[in-house]
Amino acid sequence: MPRNVEIKAILKDRVAVLAAVASKSDSPPETIVQHDFFFRCSEGRLKLRVFEPGRGELIRYQREDVADARSSHYQIARTSDPEALLDILTQALGRVGEVKKTRILYRIGQTRVYIDRVEDLGDFLELEVVLPPDQSEEAGKRIAEELLRELGIEKSELVAEAYVDLLSTAYAVESGHR
Repeated sequence: MPRNVEIKAILKDRVAVLAAVASKSDSPPETIVQHDFFFRCSEGRLKLRVFEPGRGELIRYQREDVADARSSHYQIARTSDPEALLDILTQALGRVGEVKKTRILYRIGQTRVYIDRVEDLGDFLELEVVLPPDQSEEAGKRIAEELLRELGIEKSELVAEAYVDLLSTAYAVESGHR
């Protein structure tokens, strides 16, 4: 099963972090619009990521919710019919949330660096250090932590929860259900 090391942080200064990431990037930025639908799942998480009509990915992943570098194990199945798959999964499993975001993707070495604007949440940085089979998770964590330091991201800015959980909490507080 493929794996990576992930870390997420709230962006207090999007412009400064974008400039720092762009100066280190190995490739030009790529803008990606994503609409993620989450489904009930007995273990880990299951989401359908829709990029545009006719293009999506079903993703199952497992990771800890900790505000630090963490390992993520995942499986991806690409689909050319995300609308039909969304309908089937919604009826079979039930939806538990959705996230709309626009990402700016940069690549720095083996790390995918995302500058995310999440609808109803704000701006975030997410790092994904893609691990080859022979690389340890500890080595991936060191790469992520060093990059955070270079970008000036403080430990206090790290986020443990997935965007779908943050949105659920924000909704509960806003509607008085917390």
